[in-house]
Amino acid sequence: MIEAPGKVAVKQIEDPTPGPLDAVIQVEACGICGTDIHVLEGELESTSFPIVPGHEFCGEVVGVGSEVRNLHPGQFVAVDPNMFCGRCRFCRIGRGNLCENYDATGVTRDGACAEYVRAPAANAVNLPDGFPRPWGAMVEPLSCAVHGIDQLDLRVASSYLIYGAGTMGLLLAQLIRHAGAGRLDMLDRNPARFDLARRLAADRVAAAADELDRPQGWDVVIDATGSVPAIEDGMRRVIRGGTFLMFGVAAIDAVATFSPFRIYKDEINIIGSMAVLNSFERALTLLVKGVIDCEAMITHRFPLDGYLAAIDTFRLGSGLKIQVTARMNGGL
Repeated sequence: MIEAPGKVAVKQIEDPTPGPLDAVIQVEACGICGTDIHVLEGELESTSFPIVPGHEFCGEVVGVGSEVRNLHPGQFVAVDPNMFCGRCRFCRIGRGNLCENYDATGVTRDGACAEYVRAPAANAVNLPDGFPRPWGAMVEPLSCAVHGIDQLDLRVASSYLIYGAGTMGLLLAQLIRHAGAGRLDMLDRNPARFDLARRLAADRVAAAADELDRPQGWDVVIDATGSVPAIEDGMRRVIRGGTFLMFGVAAIDAVATFSPFRIYKDEINIIGSMAVLNSFERALTLLVKGVIDCEAMITHRFPLDGYLAAIDTFRLGSGLKIQVTARMNGGL
């Protein structure tokens, strides 16, 4: 439980009970991502404390509300943490991820870094028998990557440059490779990530774009870091008529500098991608199909009382997808 910004405690709290349209999930695994850091640091205006964090999760249904018809106890599910009001202008035009009354498990409601979590039953998708259970928590981050790809006008044999070979960069890279990239290059400041990036998707990996010797640029440049220097550099690498996708989460007060004249003259498209939109079940389809190498992506699992160690590992960038679970006694 995050009791206040920067203050974490492990506590015994009452088990959640389902409302009429809810399910209670016994959590198998909960992933950590950059949003959790923003919650922990108190950087999101929508978060009230205390709160149980955790929004990338899967687990077994142990209870359902009186009006639930799509789930029953014993099913193993992944859960979309996002809840849209359905009433605001953005929801009415089909842009629920921009909902003016945005609600999310682990961000505005107690989340899944716990033994049990309550969530809307309609947000749960059943995982197939035999699907490795910890992999179910990969559906949510992959659904964000799928939505990011939705923002692009993907064309077979296009060239791509991705800044960041962490979890999200590698998920995007594997999706793009599956979609038929002509060239896919990646950049990361951590050389320890190079070999895996090459194995999973990249043609070339380097610490800086100049090392790739491609003065003409790339059709699509994607920032998966949220780093202002990476964003500014990436904007210079987009080919004329190309696209820059702002996928990484920058600090709320971050400011980047680029040439508006070049945006005009070269008709550069700049696109943002926020959370998920109609992409959760498609992400599951891709996972089941084997498009993503989940075994390579999940590098650490910590017990609940190791949450701070999990956060430290995430911040150090020494792993990829880091999970927290109540269903173990020690970290891997």
